[in-house]
Amino acid sequence: MKTYTGRRARTAAAATGLAAVLLAATPGIATAAGGNLPPLQPSIDTLTVDSTKACSDEPVYVPRAPELRAVVEDTTEDNEEWETNGAGAEFEAWWTDADGAQQRRTHTSGIVNSPITQLWRTPTDLPADTVISWHVRAVDDEAATSAWSDEIPGITCRFIIDTVSPEPATVASEQYPDDESGWHDGVGVYGSFTFDSPSQDVVEYVYTVLGSVPKRVRPEEPGGPATIRWMPESGGPYYMQVRAVDRAGRSSSETTYWMRVAEGRAPVAHWKLADPAGADHAAAEAGPAARAGSGVRFGAPAPSRTDLTSTVSLDGRGNSYLTPDVPATDTTKTFALSAWVRPSATGTAMTVAGQDAADDTSAFTLGLRPASGSSATWAFRYGATTLTGGSASVGGWAHLTGLYDTEDKTLRLYVNGKEVDSETGVAPVAAPGAFQIGRARGDSGARWKGEIGDVRVWDRVVPREEIERLGSRPAELAAAWDIERTDDGVIPGRDGDKPLTLHGGAGFYTPDIEGCLEDPDCVDFPADALDGNDHLFLDGTDDYAATSGPVVDTADSFSAGLRVRFADTTPDRPMTVLSQGDADSDAFKVRYDPAASQWQLIVTDGSGPGAAETVVAGPGAPTSFSDEVVVVYDDSEGHITLYVNGEAVAGTEFNASWNAPGPLQIGRGHTADGGWGEYFHGGADTVRVFSGALTASQVKSFAYLY
Repeated sequence: MKTYTGRRARTAAAATGLAAVLLAATPGIATAAGGNLPPLQPSIDTLTVDSTKACSDEPVYVPRAPELRAVVEDTTEDNEEWETNGAGAEFEAWWTDADGAQQRRTHTSGIVNSPITQLWRTPTDLPADTVISWHVRAVDDEAATSAWSDEIPGITCRFIIDTVSPEPATVASEQYPDDESGWHDGVGVYGSFTFDSPSQDVVEYVYTVLGSVPKRVRPEEPGGPATIRWMPESGGPYYMQVRAVDRAGRSSSETTYWMRVAEGRAPVAHWKLADPAGADHAAAEAGPAARAGSGVRFGAPAPSRTDLTSTVSLDGRGNSYLTPDVPATDTTKTFALSAWVRPSATGTAMTVAGQDAADDTSAFTLGLRPASGSSATWAFRYGATTLTGGSASVGGWAHLTGLYDTEDKTLRLYVNGKEVDSETGVAPVAAPGAFQIGRARGDSGARWKGEIGDVRVWDRVVPREEIERLGSRPAELAAAWDIERTDDGVIPGRDGDKPLTLHGGAGFYTPDIEGCLEDPDCVDFPADALDGNDHLFLDGTDDYAATSGPVVDTADSFSAGLRVRFADTTPDRPMTVLSQGDADSDAFKVRYDPAASQWQLIVTDGSGPGAAETVVAGPGAPTSFSDEVVVVYDDSEGHITLYVNGEAVAGTEFNASWNAPGPLQIGRGHTADGGWGEYFHGGADTVRVFSGALTASQVKSFAYLY
């Protein structure tokens, strides 16, 4: 058998290919039957070491004898229809040993249908710390071979086996040292952490904080240090774990770095704005007191379900503002501000707070912007960037937070604890002038109309969870009726107040289990009460139950619901199970419409005849067991949702709520002509009303919330 060099093999392959091309190009002449063309030269682009490192004439480093891969392909030009284009790979690796002698290892794979990735798991006796070269060529089932991969235009691939792991990394931080001297810096403050290793071939550091998803950072040059920035979002003990990784992919042992993070710094300026009526300034929890204009009225209402006791009311006139007459913070650095607000109008732009720039404008403003054809939105402007989001409604409380983070030059706007907009790459803006509450310089916003409370300014990042806590108004139980039989036509509330009075002959359903047990003719046991021993039973003609007055402010966030059982699973008319309104209309009502096979929630834009209605509906059908129906209105987000048996069946934006002065009605609602009707026929029980919006998870356990 003759042995050919790579160059000669390439020449032979080229000659054979040229002959095939000439034959195919000559009319009337075909390639001879049984002729065979060599396979294609493997492309350098398909050659890898350990599947991730590309072929390179500069040696790549591997932690052990590697797996070599190459894509090989036989040409189909010379195949008969019954033939395959099978191809295998012939690998060859070589190096010079310590004695100067060349060593060589080879491997030839089996032949399979191509194109195919063939691999060679190299032998374990390959030497470490030695440059090992390799190439590959394709071979077909007739023993024809391609050119070697390193023949022109290819290159010879090389690797080095590194069997030594790098030294462990060290960690150093000025802001968060690993020591026993106490608690350091705090929540919302970035710290620098420098990783280093004595090993000169380290190309990457892998780190985690409290077992988080691993992150990676690379030094500027192999063996050099790398620095990361990290910010704690809550106080307490933390640990950071770091591994050094060398160019072969070998990892050091893990270094654990402990630190104790202090709670976040208090605001640099803070005005509760809960000063007594008639005050001429707002006392400061932090920073200087804020001078109050003559149009500021202290002692205004505060948002319910918060720690605030009162706020200030501003009428939008020229003398209706507060200011400490100095800056509250350096706006070229990280800062945040927040406030509770309630607008009394939304038709014009209004400013909650801002800080004066040097050119008779405001560097930033937090406030409200009207929107054409839709509800007004909240806005945070910083320099030339404006963020908007959330829904602003007249008379609705909202908690606003604006944040500028110089670490990544990101601007964020939060409404009621939720991020509604953000933008990165925002350049810092200087604001050397005074901080303002209720007004802004220039064209950035008119004076505020409505209430403002609890204004805070920080010189740090305020993390998301902290913002959520600040803007939280958790739902509180306003009334609950665990309906059981009474003899005086009045069902007391759980706390003994807000009784439900029965009307129209409404009564109770009590299952007679014992009677059925004693009656030999009783075949079907009566159904259990919806909850407890009894439930309210309404005849669908004129029965209902109602409180003596309103239970919840329907202009604010609220949640209300009950359990019902239809007397007939195929009702012939719409029936209302729950409503609250006034003498002429319902602020909300929940009903079932059999014609549409829908549960429907109907809310109105105001009292009186002709008020616009919003209807949200979801598919459903009465059951012979029970249905739990809950309506949740979130005024801060301008959204209302209908839940049936714990699942949201319908929802929509709604910003036209009004405070219904009438009683809560069980089993009836207003009809189109303004009269009462749509009486419910069936059972009702477990009535719950909450001030505030329940979460979706809370709705699932609605009947058990206290």
